[in-house]
Amino acid sequence: MKVKWTKLGMVFFLLLSFVMTCCFIWQYRLPKAKPVDKSYAKEVKEEKMCPRFPEPVPLEHPIPVLMEALDKVDALLRTSIDATKLPAISVIVILNDSVLWNGNFGRRNGSDPTSPPINEYTIYRIASLSKVFPTLMLYKLWEDGKVGSLDDPLGKYVKNFTIKNPLGKIRDHDLKSTTDGMSREAQVHISSVTLRRMASQLSGLPRRLRATTLLWKGNTQAAVDLLQDDVLVADPGTKCHYSNLAFSLLAHVMAEKVAGMDYQQWVSENILKPLGMEDTGFEITSQIEKRMAIGVYSSGHPAPLYDLGWYKPSGQMYSTPADMAKLVMMLLGAYYHPFLQPDTLKTMLTPLFHCENSYFAEQTGTPWEVNEQLGYDIIRKDGVLDGYSASVSLVPRLKLGLVTLMAGTKPEDEDLVAKVYSSLIPAMESAFRDAPHVLIPTPDPVPYIGYFTYSNITFYEINADTDGMLSVEQFGPQVDTMVPMKYRILKLSYLQDRVFRVVFEKEYPCQLKVNAASVSLESQDGQLFNFYIFNKKGLSPGFDVPGLNTYKVTRIPRKPIFSG
Repeated sequence: MKVKWTKLGMVFFLLLSFVMTCCFIWQYRLPKAKPVDKSYAKEVKEEKMCPRFPEPVPLEHPIPVLMEALDKVDALLRTSIDATKLPAISVIVILNDSVLWNGNFGRRNGSDPTSPPINEYTIYRIASLSKVFPTLMLYKLWEDGKVGSLDDPLGKYVKNFTIKNPLGKIRDHDLKSTTDGMSREAQVHISSVTLRRMASQLSGLPRRLRATTLLWKGNTQAAVDLLQDDVLVADPGTKCHYSNLAFSLLAHVMAEKVAGMDYQQWVSENILKPLGMEDTGFEITSQIEKRMAIGVYSSGHPAPLYDLGWYKPSGQMYSTPADMAKLVMMLLGAYYHPFLQPDTLKTMLTPLFHCENSYFAEQTGTPWEVNEQLGYDIIRKDGVLDGYSASVSLVPRLKLGLVTLMAGTKPEDEDLVAKVYSSLIPAMESAFRDAPHVLIPTPDPVPYIGYFTYSNITFYEINADTDGMLSVEQFGPQVDTMVPMKYRILKLSYLQDRVFRVVFEKEYPCQLKVNAASVSLESQDGQLFNFYIFNKKGLSPGFDVPGLNTYKVTRIPRKPIFSG
């Protein structure tokens, strides 16, 4: 059965080509094609606006919508202070490489009305935020080539490490042959406790060593010996299970077996000093204690400042809001003194595993607890230790970070961090969408200006303004009828030799609905135009858009004339 070009068929053909050629390439059928009824234009509906995740761009302050959001954050934290249960809260909001807002509420000693107010240099215990530092150590040793793979088994670095794994499924590559005294071969399951799993609560290791508390004063060899008759609580890599043991063992093994020094010494020399975190450390001396916000239980009684012994890497450290802000800037890749390469940071900030509903986070990472909020992954590490609560979190897509340090018991009925983000995220989105985009003109626009076609059915015109800024317009009878003008012309921002990036200067509908079908514009934002090497006339003969699988868009000598 042959298909005739009816109006409906023409629309279907247009929609199909719209998707295949980046939604700004519309197909045109040469002669005898009937013009599309203009009534279809009325059925183009604008729905949800994009970009869904606006690109972080430089902002000029003050920004009213952001100021309003920060006022809400101020009010939330101010009303959360409780002289008995929660006498001190310090919060810093970080945007890329700058402190956007700093709020300090309460006093250093909540039970003493003459006690001085806290500030960004007040010292708090940061509890399990300490786990960020063994993770940074692992990634740095891996980046420097001292650790072969993040997925190396722990047994590679601790030769006598063994632990029973009755829940594990024995696989061919996990088997090795051993010979006992009777010369009989037996198959032994090699533990899949890897370095990355230890840093992401996926190792299956128990929360603590058997018969120990967090105050245990043993050493790494004693810890390994205790594990030989212990049992994994989950097959590694299959379940999220919180383990202080995993982080402490990882830290001590990496320091002693790989770096060849004490863990605390390595962290001080390689992380704290280079980042200028002068008020962060492990040992709480009398001088440090004088600068600390006094931690209290919910009863108001002061909490002891006990030493965690061998478990120090999992929760011993102290810091200030100002120092933790430096750490957040580094994790966002914006600090003036980088610690890890950009690709390594991306790996470290990537969620690894979806946890069961019984776990307190949706996903786990190294060492993060990851939850989705308003469509964004909140990369977060929380900590609680007698008298103190702490949280450090990032929204990488928005280059946004948050440090929250508390002396006292955090509210049980509300998540202050999530509430802060419920105000900040919409405000940041609005600010970025309203901010002017940074567009880069090409050094010489002449080689790119002209008319182009895709298989003689799709057409573009590329022009340049007086500053050399390129723009591309798709055109043709169907495009003119079906696509609103503001979505037909797009800017091409220069990246490098002959490569440009598509930029929508203003908000646009995520999808254009045409009749009963829809096409995505969101997928086209940020696509790359790769122009061909210039010919003898100094002109580019065409371009590709590889992200949309569109190739061989070729130059034509003049603008085509379309017949009715």
